[in-house]
Amino acid sequence: MVETVSYRPFAKALPPGRARALPWATVIAGSMVTAVPVVASLPLLPPFGLLMLLTWRLLARFALRPWAAAPLGLVDDLVSGQPLGSAMLLWSACFLVIDLIEQRLVFRDFWQDWLIAAGALAFCLVVGRLIAVPIGAHVDWAILAQVGISILLFPTSARLVAWIDRKRGTPA
Repeated sequence: MVETVSYRPFAKALPPGRARALPWATVIAGSMVTAVPVVASLPLLPPFGLLMLLTWRLLARFALRPWAAAPLGLVDDLVSGQPLGSAMLLWSACFLVIDLIEQRLVFRDFWQDWLIAAGALAFCLVVGRLIAVPIGAHVDWAILAQVGISILLFPTSARLVAWIDRKRGTPA
């Protein structure tokens, strides 16, 4: 029988400062993906910063403080070119709603996390569209496609965050 669990109790963990900064760095790196020049006729690139933020919040609850959504949203606003304060407001609202859901649901599994992330992603993309784009613009199908792609990428980001969280160890 092949052992798939790598239990190494004496493996050296990251220093506490780096372990605490790693979730912040991954969310900022996810926001920086929008700065990569990609030529596309439709805006189908999902909001990787929001995706990483939600994944850290849902999988590793104490990796980011409750107030972390506001400064990380500011960084996303500055990098992505959205109206200043929109991601700060929407990401903070998502954190508050997730806190309310956690008060009601004591135990969650992956499917519930995926459903919560799907609702948060759809909310942020649709309300962000209403804030940033005039109502008369015909971008509804593109937003729906972007929401669908973002929702389908949640399991991949969950795998990535779980791998990073395992490598980061437990900060002292």
